[in-house]
Parts: sequence; C-alpha cells; structure tokens
Amino acid sequence: MEQTTNLSLTGASDVSYIFQVFAWGAKFSSIGAVYAIFQKTALGRYNILYIGQTEDLSQRFENHHKQACFDRNGKTHIGIRTELTESYRFNIETDLVRHYNPTCND
Repeated sequence: MEQTTNLSLTGASDVSYIFQVFAWGAKFSSIGAVYAIFQKTALGRYNILYIGQTEDLSQRFENHHKQACFDRNGKTHIGIRTELTESYRFNIETDLVRHYNPTCND
C-alpha cells in the first residue's frame, strides 16, 4: 500500500488528528483505526465524504453500508489513523463528524 500524503483533520474540540492518505483500493492490515473517505478534486483538495472507525481495516471496505454514497460522490482516497482502543476511536470519529458533517455520514 502506497501512502500519498498526510492530512491533518481538526475536530469540533479543536484537536488535530493526522491521517495517512492512500489511493482508494489500498489493502490494509487487520488493525483498528479511524478512517476518512475522500474525493480528491482537480485542484488537489480532499473533500471529506465519510468518517468512521473499525476494529479491522482489512475487512471494513468490502460491502461497506455507505458504498453507494462513496461511489455517487466520486471517492478517490482513504485516510487512516491507527487507534487500538475502541473508545478512543469512537471519540475521534464523533469529534470529526461534529466538525465536518460529511455528506455520507447522514
């Protein structure tokens, strides 16, 4: 899996979280993480489509319940932040969703 960049996302709490960004389709190890689905624009900006968390990145994107929304909105990349503790993953997810209100998180 080839990382393309790092992005800093800031939550409603003003805490910043660093995500490693990969092209859509990258394969990941079985590890817990917070993730963000992005659409990279022609100007190189990353629009956030969805923020979630999982205990197993290796299986999370097969038949994702929001896949139709990702496809409809032109997903191109995925950002990950490895976090082993479930409660911490949920806190980060909630903080970021409150700040960005991503299109596919409805």
